Amino acid sequence: MKILIWHVHGGWMDSFVRGGHEYLLPVTSEGGPWGLGRAGRDWPASVRDIDPAQLADEDVDFVVLQRPEELTEAERLLGRRLGRDVAAVYLEHNAPRPFAFDSVHPLSDRSTIPIVHVSHFNRLMWDNGRAPTTVIEHGIADPGYRYTGEMPALGAVINEPVRRWRATGTDLLLTFSEAAPVDVFGMAGDKLLGAIGASDAQVRAAGDLPTPQLHTELAKRRAYVHPMRWTSLGLSLLEAMHLGMPVLALQTTEAGRAVPQEAGAISTDPEELVSAARLLVGNPDRARSCGEAAREFARAHYSLQRFLDDWDAVIEEQISRVHARGIPRLV
Repeated sequence: MKILIWHVHGGWMDSFVRGGHEYLLPVTSEGGPWGLGRAGRDWPASVRDIDPAQLADEDVDFVVLQRPEELTEAERLLGRRLGRDVAAVYLEHNAPRPFAFDSVHPLSDRSTIPIVHVSHFNRLMWDNGRAPTTVIEHGIADPGYRYTGEMPALGAVINEPVRRWRATGTDLLLTFSEAAPVDVFGMAGDKLLGAIGASDAQVRAAGDLPTPQLHTELAKRRAYVHPMRWTSLGLSLLEAMHLGMPVLALQTTEAGRAVPQEAGAISTDPEELVSAARLLVGNPDRARSCGEAAREFARAHYSLQRFLDDWDAVIEEQISRVHARGIPRLV
């Protein structure tokens, strides 16, 4: 199948483009959100950059929308109606904003374009209106067991921790540093220390590293901290679990489904998590055991193959419905 999709969420795309299809990514000289293309990513040859003006000549089978404005743009470029002439879904990456359960989804009035949520929590909380919905949970390529835990410190991955602040639990990092220093990896972490009022002995900006290097460095920390208040289930959490790291997670959004207690600790009380962090930092054997449980759970529930199989099922169903000129009725 030929699938049209814009490069919006690189981490999620790393998994999606590993399937058995041809993936067309619009690319422009300006780049940016409408023309990023492959952007130098190490993706399979089946992922092809394409000039948007050439899309009308491509026999596109399926469209994955990720932003409301893509609907009009895709129909303009293809010269076809989505959900009627060509199969399409809207992939919703995010938990609803600004309201936790009263936010109406921008495609809520579309009965021919299903909304695919990345978590059960997100589908539950969005007001999806009359749009058909389904959930395809995350899946990632297994980076392998890399845990050493040699450093008595905590690791976290937070992109733009200052701008996103309470949503990502940046304000809680000082609390976690009561158990051990917290090393924060991710984009735009250079202003973190000044914003949070921390010393290098408490919270440290560890840099925005390439993925393989990130996995190696992260796995040296004794445990992984997931302080997110209001985000979809972060891929970095699943990566840490796959690496064999014990995890300390706020029990918010989808984390309660993704983190079993035997993987470390999960709670809505940060003080409970700090106590658990002290225990793991002081007991490397216990930390390793929790990390092994985390890895086992992550591999069983968030594998790449399960993810790709789920997407293949949705793609085939929607293409069949368009060919039959039926209306999708996912539940």
